[in-house]
Formats: sequence, C-alpha cells, structure tokens
Amino acid sequence: MARVRELLGRPLGIGVLLVAVATAGFGLYWFQPWKLWQDQTVEEALPTAQATPGAAEAEPSGAPSSPAGPRTLAAGELISHEHATSGTVKLVRLDDGSHVVRLENLDTSNGPDLRVWLTDAPVKEGQAGWHVFDDGEYVSLGKLKGNKGSQNYAVPNDVDPSRFTSVSIWCDRFDVSFGAAELGRA
Repeated sequence: MARVRELLGRPLGIGVLLVAVATAGFGLYWFQPWKLWQDQTVEEALPTAQATPGAAEAEPSGAPSSPAGPRTLAAGELISHEHATSGTVKLVRLDDGSHVVRLENLDTSNGPDLRVWLTDAPVKEGQAGWHVFDDGEYVSLGKLKGNKGSQNYAVPNDVDPSRFTSVSIWCDRFDVSFGAAELGRA
C-alpha cells in the first residue's frame, strides 16, 4: 500500500492514473457495453392515412375506388450480420401516397447509434455483407426505436423508394450492419 501512495504522490503517477481513467471513460461511452443487456421493445401499429375532408364527395358514386388501407410494395426477411438479427421488413404505401418501412417481429441486439437505412446495396450473407451498405446510395430513416418488436419508419416524401433494394439495421458508430433484408417486390 505504501508503494501505491508513493507512486500516486508523484506527478507521473497522477498523470498515468488520469489517462487511465479518461481512457476507461471514453471506452465506456464509445462501446456502451451495458446496452448488450438492455432490450427495448417497441410495438407500433401500421399507420393509416387520414382521408381528406371532401374527398368522398369528389368521386362519382359509380366510379371504382382503390382498395382502402396500406399496400405492401416490397418485403423481405432480415438476415444476421454483425449481430443475430431476425424479423420481416416491408415497404408499405399508405392511402395518402406516403411510404413507410415497417419492421415486424424484429429481434436484434441493442447497440450504440443504431439506424434504419433504406439502401441500394445487395444483401450478402456473413461478413461479406457487414460493410456494403454505406458504399452506395442510402437514406437514413432515423434511429432504431427499439431492438425488439414492430415499428414504422417514414420514408421522406422526396425519396423514390423504388430506387432502393434493401434495408439495413446499421450501427453508425462502428460502420457495420447488424442485419439486413433484400426487398423483393410484391
């Protein structure tokens, strides 16, 4: 114990201790290892677009109407990349013409800075698919709301979803895909 006091009494010892504490603090902030044991479940219903007032009167009574409700344009099953990931991804057009990416029965690890990306990259199995999604065109639809459950992510109105072929659960902090799904057109 006396040697520790003697070492900490020197400026070099204090400097080493401060660097070690700062490095440990930065490492904890950067990796956020506690998230591996924290699950966040989000259960959202599929959104429905609100009918515009007066729209019903604008259509002639004998005209056929389009089917009411959201329509799935493309879908795919999530495969695992950096972390075990499963669930279904759907690209859905709502009645008002807007689009959402819907994750259903998602189950993945929690992690720092996870995002949902709509991309033009092909989905590859294994480590070959871990880093491909930021090579081409992609649109971040926002932070992952929860690592489990069913949730919706709005596609911006100025984005043409037909130009994108896959969805990735992307860790922006470490530039790696946790899992991804190829969107097969319906």
